Amino acid sequence: MTRPIPIIIGPTAVGKTDLSLAIARDLDAEIVGGDSRQVYRLLDIGTAKPSVAQRQAVRHHLIDLLNPDEPLNAARYAQLAWSCIHAIEARGKPALVVGGSGLYMRALTDGLFAGPGANPRLRTALEAEAYSLGLQALHDRLAALDPAAANRIHPHDRVRIIRALEIYTLTGKPISQWQCQWQNPVRSRTFLLIGLTRDREDLRRRIATRTGAMLQMGLVDEVRRILAMGYSPTLPTLQSVGYGEISAYLGGTWDLARARELIERNTWRLAKRQMTWFRRMTEIHWISLTETPESVAIQLIQSLLANTRLRPQEASPAIWREDQRTECACPVPR
Repeated sequence: MTRPIPIIIGPTAVGKTDLSLAIARDLDAEIVGGDSRQVYRLLDIGTAKPSVAQRQAVRHHLIDLLNPDEPLNAARYAQLAWSCIHAIEARGKPALVVGGSGLYMRALTDGLFAGPGANPRLRTALEAEAYSLGLQALHDRLAALDPAAANRIHPHDRVRIIRALEIYTLTGKPISQWQCQWQNPVRSRTFLLIGLTRDREDLRRRIATRTGAMLQMGLVDEVRRILAMGYSPTLPTLQSVGYGEISAYLGGTWDLARARELIERNTWRLAKRQMTWFRRMTEIHWISLTETPESVAIQLIQSLLANTRLRPQEASPAIWREDQRTECACPVPR
C-alpha cells in the first residue's frame, strides 16, 4: 500500500508558503520545492524563498541547490524530486511537494515526452537569431510551424520558444504533438493535487505588496552582490522576474520606480502563465484563498488528505526506475 503524494500548486504570490508550512507541520512532513528559481543559491529575496526560520521549522528540499550559472531542466528536476521523495519516505515521513512551476509539476506527476536532447549548435544559432531579429520574430516563426504551441508559449518566453523551434527543426514534428502523451498520462504513483487561487484583483494587490516588500528587504543590493560576483546579467536566472528588471536598473536602463512597475507587471504575467499550465492538469482540488480564510483552507486540505483512500501502487512503469535514482540533494541532518 502506498500513500498519495500531496502537491500544493498555485501561481506566484498566491500564499503557498505559509499554508504549506501549516500542512507540513500537521502531517509531520518534509517539503520538496517545486520552484524553478528557488533552487538557486543567492537568489533569495527575488524568489520569495522560505526564510531560514521557516526552513528550520520544516525541513525543505531542492532549495539552494545550484549556483546561478548552473542549468536545470524539467527532466533533471523530476529526477531530483523523486530522489528526495524516496529518501523522505524511507525515513518514514510523508513528502509534501509545493511549487509554482507547471512544467516541473507535470514532469514530476506525468513524466516527459521522449523528444530529442539539446543540440548546442542549433541552440546557438537560434539564440543568435533572437538577438539579431528579435524574439518576436522567432515567436512568429513558431506560430507558423506550430500554432498550438505558439498560443501556449508567451512571446517573451525565450527558453521555451527556442526549445520548441529546436524540436521542430530536429524532428519535423511540432512540440505540441510530442506533448500529446499528457492528455492521458500514466502515473506510477497516486498524487493529491491541491490548487490555490485568488481573484484577479486580490492577486494583483498581493503582487504589488510583495514587490514593495522585496525592495524594502534589499532586492537591489541582492542583485548588485550577485553581479559583483561575476555572474552575467544575461544568465536565464538573472533574466527572471525581479532580477532582470533590477539588473537593467543597475545598468542605467531605467529608474527604480520603472523597475518596480515592470516587476509588478511581469509577475502578474507570470502568474497568468502559471495558471494556464495548471488548467491543463487534471484532478486538481481548487481552493480560492480570496473566498476562503486560510484557517478554513487548511481544514479543507486536512480533510482531503484524511479522506483520500490509500491504494496499491499501480503496475505501470515508474517515471524514474530504481537504477535512475540519485542521492537526495538535501542530506539528512546529523
